[in-house]
Amino acid sequence: MPSTLDTETPQKKVLALPPMPLWKLALVVVGPGLVVMLADTDAGSAIVAAQSGAQWGYRLLLLQVLLIPILYVVQELTVRLGLTTRKGHGELIAEHFGKGWAWLSVSTLMISCVGALLTEFSGIVGVGELFGISPQISILGTVLFMVMVVATSSYRRVELVAMLIGLFELAFVAVALVSHPSGRAMTRGLLHMPLGNPDYLFLLASNVGAVIMPWMVFYQQSAVVDKGLDISHLQPARWDTAVGAVITQAIMASILILAATTIGVKNPNASLNTVQQIADALTPFLGTFWGRIIFALGMLGAAWVSTIVISLTAAWGLGEVTGYKRSLANYPFEAPWFYLVYVASLLLGAGIVLSGVNLVHLAVGVEVMNALLLPIVLGFLYLLARRALPEPWRLKGWYAGLVGLIVLATAGFGVYAGLVGIF
Repeated sequence: MPSTLDTETPQKKVLALPPMPLWKLALVVVGPGLVVMLADTDAGSAIVAAQSGAQWGYRLLLLQVLLIPILYVVQELTVRLGLTTRKGHGELIAEHFGKGWAWLSVSTLMISCVGALLTEFSGIVGVGELFGISPQISILGTVLFMVMVVATSSYRRVELVAMLIGLFELAFVAVALVSHPSGRAMTRGLLHMPLGNPDYLFLLASNVGAVIMPWMVFYQQSAVVDKGLDISHLQPARWDTAVGAVITQAIMASILILAATTIGVKNPNASLNTVQQIADALTPFLGTFWGRIIFALGMLGAAWVSTIVISLTAAWGLGEVTGYKRSLANYPFEAPWFYLVYVASLLLGAGIVLSGVNLVHLAVGVEVMNALLLPIVLGFLYLLARRALPEPWRLKGWYAGLVGLIVLATAGFGVYAGLVGIF
């Protein structure tokens, strides 16, 4: 691989736009925030939300609302860093802290990406099994589809496909509405949070950990650069991130409400460790045929958009410390390493899922690893916001203190969930 950055690669070019109303500008800029937020509600997050509703009813519903501003604050920093510096997250770490720290950060990112892909492929396999489709066919079809998506060599086309797929997750919102949740029970749940119960605290921490993923920080910063955006697009990019944060948490809340309304009332002790178990628990109350169809659309939307985002994150992240060309504007023969890493991450995740390893034990290990990575990822993000941002957009004053507390609390909950998972 080349060792120096090619400053003429397409991701360094700025998207020049004529003066236009803010709403038209937003339509051009929208995408990176919405895509990464839809990917945030992946198969693992859906399982956490379902477990929360089944075991604790609506007692974790308020948390889903409180997590919206936390999610926005963290991802808005990645937007600011990308738009002002025109560099990816790994590049900035190398520039301000040295190559060694950059390699450490990106190496753990790669492990995290492969681990996350295991969760997505497991979810895809689970959906396929609902309809009698073998794991081999489900995974092979997914890998081929993912390769075809990026083979278009256009960031905008890949982004549009990801958004359209991710919007299937809104099926969870529709199902939650028709499940007729009890307003009285919901109000009681919102007002009663048993913070002294260790089981409740574990799920609370798991929900926090499910919101901030290590790969989200890398993806959104690389995406705004590859799209050709700059600081003039900051305001619509912030709206893109804010709307995405509201949508992803609405989906999480819908899954929780759906599980609380059905499983939480009828069978609160149901096992919910896999996609198959969630579907089996839900469909008797929703109707087997349509329940499975709607559930499959929502889960596939979540798993597919997450697979695209995570694989691209791996390819972008490794390129940021090695220097190979890493833009979706390049054709495969122009940026062979970028596309090779993208495909290799897909094949590695698919191969492990099909190998017959114990996916339950593997999933626990992935959850622990991602949780323990949060202090590193969020720590670098905070330090870069204090050091790498130009003066007008630098994190400072009371807001810097507030963001520091949010980062500390989020990372702390992530480590707590990880340690509980170990012991």
